[in-house]
Amino acid sequence: MNANCVTSLSLFFPCFNEQDNIERVVKSALDVLTPLKIDYEVIIVDDGSRDKTGQIADSLAAKDKHIKVVHHQTNRGYGAALQSGFSAASKEFVFYTDGDGQFDIKELPPLFKYMTDYGIVSCYRIKRRDNLIRKINALGWTTLVCLLFRMKIKDIDCAFKLYKRSIFDDIKMRSTGALINTEIFARARRKGYKIFQVGVNHYPRTAGEQTGARLRVILRAFKELFMLYKQIKDDE
Repeated sequence: MNANCVTSLSLFFPCFNEQDNIERVVKSALDVLTPLKIDYEVIIVDDGSRDKTGQIADSLAAKDKHIKVVHHQTNRGYGAALQSGFSAASKEFVFYTDGDGQFDIKELPPLFKYMTDYGIVSCYRIKRRDNLIRKINALGWTTLVCLLFRMKIKDIDCAFKLYKRSIFDDIKMRSTGALINTEIFARARRKGYKIFQVGVNHYPRTAGEQTGARLRVILRAFKELFMLYKQIKDDE
């Protein structure tokens, strides 16, 4: 199977206060994509950052025609940042990873070969480099959503995923918070899209601050979860 089945790719980074990481991760993306000789774009989604993330992103875009920036005037949440990235994507395939630099984009090209047979490649962290509380929360959340929606996903919120962009013409996303990955999988599964899972390496955050484990983020995710469950049950 030829890895060149992916010849057109949108890669985006959802970012909130990542001024110390964004230039480095964008450069790593360009270093990986440029030698592949494919049609690509790199999109930075600045989700209302209060630091210099937006300014740095605009500076990067001014220097390279492959880079474009989407700005949220205020912080709208992780799901809203992903929705903006998917909406801005113009290529046949779309990949995203967080702007915190905890993944190596060199592990992206080996995923291309799976896109002939699957609509989504969802990666899981081989060894998660987060604190114990964050790991326990993630395990509990993944177990709960997989039970509710009858899915078998190892690491539902791993921020290293590759999609056929056409999926997002076929499903309607409502979540603006941490539930976004669960919603995409649940809706895509109902539409018959197949998901392939593969492990990737995960690295410690070296700069910036994690926000996903904040109490208000968790409570919002649970509220959206049961709303989504009701919506999907009503659709059945």
